[in-house]
Amino acid sequence: MKTIKSIIIILLLFPLTIKAQGGESAFNFLRLPYSSRAAGLGGYNISITDDDLSMSMHNPALLINVSDKTIDLSFMTYMSGSKIAGAAFNKSFGKRSAGAVAARYVDYGMFDGYTQDNIFTGTFRAMDFELDLMYCYLLGEHWSGGASGKFVYSQYGTLNSLAIGVDLGLNYYNPDSEFSASLVFKNLGGQVKAFEDKHELMPIDIQLGFTKRLSHAPIYISATLVDLLRWKSTSFYNADGSKDNFGKLLLKHIVLGADILIGKNFYASVGYNYRISRELSTDKGLTGLSLGAGLHIKKVKFGASFSKLHVSSSSLLFNIAYSI
Repeated sequence: MKTIKSIIIILLLFPLTIKAQGGESAFNFLRLPYSSRAAGLGGYNISITDDDLSMSMHNPALLINVSDKTIDLSFMTYMSGSKIAGAAFNKSFGKRSAGAVAARYVDYGMFDGYTQDNIFTGTFRAMDFELDLMYCYLLGEHWSGGASGKFVYSQYGTLNSLAIGVDLGLNYYNPDSEFSASLVFKNLGGQVKAFEDKHELMPIDIQLGFTKRLSHAPIYISATLVDLLRWKSTSFYNADGSKDNFGKLLLKHIVLGADILIGKNFYASVGYNYRISRELSTDKGLTGLSLGAGLHIKKVKFGASFSKLHVSSSSLLFNIAYSI
């Protein structure tokens, strides 16, 4: 218990360090979901304790739940024709610890280059690459903790940048009540090599998540609080010039989702992200809504999700995993 308390104290002190750093952030592709399960639950989830390697990319403390020697492949379509591909592999070290390696490549396509005088300079490609090394340890009967080291490289034409960061995660899970709670500090780090002269931080985030199965139904309800360092920057002005009240401001930090289990091998998910709906939609519509589903056949798992990001754009994310 002393180890668990020490880890919790360290994690709770991190916001003070982060606030002191200040600065702007780069590499915002790190905010995009890795897992179709998380994407189907609104784009963010850190508390689903399932045998799902892709979920550990959202919280390294969840890696302890994954079957040994699992391979996970992912593919995502994003706005403006961008495409994202990823791969991960894990290895257990006894009953109390596990490690994993993962990589993700973001291709934004080809662009036309111009000078300030509107002279065409040719085409160029824009891309991001991320490599993760993860480790997770079972701290106690209900507690697990994990860390993920990140190496990030971006190239946009002649500009390129390198960054190093870390995710720190903690999870509490009670199998009797089927309740899970997680705390994650994401993207703690910054640029080793800047694009130009100004060094920037990664998109640092603190997330707090909860998942609970309903007592008499095969339904898991999840609530994930995100972007907990940036309350002022998420305020919006209404048409009459007034600011959002506290209730609406809080909604911009909460992502809600539900998983419905259909038998032992199939689930369907639905999620809603109010902030995406408010920021990226020109009308109410279905923006911010996400749907997902997953199927488990022996050693193979399939997952897929659909997210409505904008009135004119949507995203698809697919995962396939195989336990060797």
